[in-house]
Amino acid sequence: MAILNILEFPDPRLRTIAKPVVAVDDRIRQLVDDMFETMYAAPGIGLAATQVNVHERVVVIDVSEDNSEPLVFINPEFEPLTEDLEEMQEGCLSVPGFYETVTRPERVRVKALGRDGQPFEMICEGLLAVCIQHECDHLNGKLFVDYISNLKRDRIRKKLEKLHKQQASA
Repeated sequence: MAILNILEFPDPRLRTIAKPVVAVDDRIRQLVDDMFETMYAAPGIGLAATQVNVHERVVVIDVSEDNSEPLVFINPEFEPLTEDLEEMQEGCLSVPGFYETVTRPERVRVKALGRDGQPFEMICEGLLAVCIQHECDHLNGKLFVDYISNLKRDRIRKKLEKLHKQQASA
């Protein structure tokens, strides 16, 4: 397994729309394993392949306190099951150090393939529902900062660009 490099906003590669996975093979399973290792090391609770510069529809999530409930979603699709919306503070491994309130449906049905390539469905609520929507946004080239005001997004972009320049010259 390997810890992969996580792209950071405003990297334009984060805007790439991911392609569907054609076959769940050893290469995809290795990607899943590497993504879990990367996510846990970061540390985070969700990671989309887009964030590690692999533009295929693969998401890993673990919202448990002790990293004991790893979930794999290959070619995920979700549909809201309620019109009730939930506001939650969201952060992102690709937007490190920033948290903003985002409003999303509080309950969704997810259809995907698992690590074994078998299709499954599940109903997600609360943090897991928010997380799957956040990660699916990544697969569609969207970031949580797209839900906030232009002013806030520009401030975050400028702070991260400055940090990236400092790191590059160090």
